[in-house]
Amino acid sequence: MNRCIFLAALVGLHLGLTSAYALDGTRSPNSAPAVGQGASPEDGAPADLRMWFRVRQLGDIGAATKLLEDRARDGDVRAAWQLGRMYADGDGVKQNSQLAFEYFGGIADSHADEPAGTAQARFVANAFVRLACYYLTGIPNSNIKPDAVRARDMLNYAASYFGDRDAQYRLGSMYLDGQGVDKDTKQGIRWLSLAADKGQYQAQAVFGALLFKGQYSARDAAGGLMYLILARDAATVEETWIRDLYAAASKQATPEEVIRALEQVKIWNERSRGGRRE
Repeated sequence: MNRCIFLAALVGLHLGLTSAYALDGTRSPNSAPAVGQGASPEDGAPADLRMWFRVRQLGDIGAATKLLEDRARDGDVRAAWQLGRMYADGDGVKQNSQLAFEYFGGIADSHADEPAGTAQARFVANAFVRLACYYLTGIPNSNIKPDAVRARDMLNYAASYFGDRDAQYRLGSMYLDGQGVDKDTKQGIRWLSLAADKGQYQAQAVFGALLFKGQYSARDAAGGLMYLILARDAATVEETWIRDLYAAASKQATPEEVIRALEQVKIWNERSRGGRRE
């Protein structure tokens, strides 16, 4: 699991609903699959990467890793990203944050101007997000020290140029928390709402709680509860902070607010199935 701590989870400390803390996870089941989550590694992949997946399934991690390394040396962004993810997570290889950082950094350096909206752009944007995570925490026993300003700049680029919803979530969190930037609740809400509307479920949890409470924005109990329901349904077992936010809001909601929220969830899901959300 990526070691980046989601700053937005810390916003729960200010909501008056719960004290919250969560680790990284990028899947968003109520929207399109995020990079590396919710879809087969074979989906839309070049033949060489499909071969990597099959070799890996057969249990030959060494041969599979060499296939990726060969493709990465030839400039394949997906292969380089997959290697970075493997070393970041210790997936089939010894966990090595420094190596992961180098792979993600190489992608960011070489493909920063990748046209947004392409299949490759998803991996480039995610590389920026993962680099930002490393700059937020630093890498022990390396020259990568915590640098919130640099993390902010990387997230801002991924959020603005690529429209990446995970970057938007983290950037909104930084603005609300005032880490690496001057605290700016208006900007924080703006970025969180963009991410939430794209189906980023951690953003939905935080933004939904703020909407429900009417903190930093006009109160919309039904809309806030809708986002919290979507986030609850998408959360991993470990993300108890999301279920806590939902539980606290649902206890305070009126029956009418619950009914309206459920109606909005139904509409959201119908639109998502129709492919109308990113």
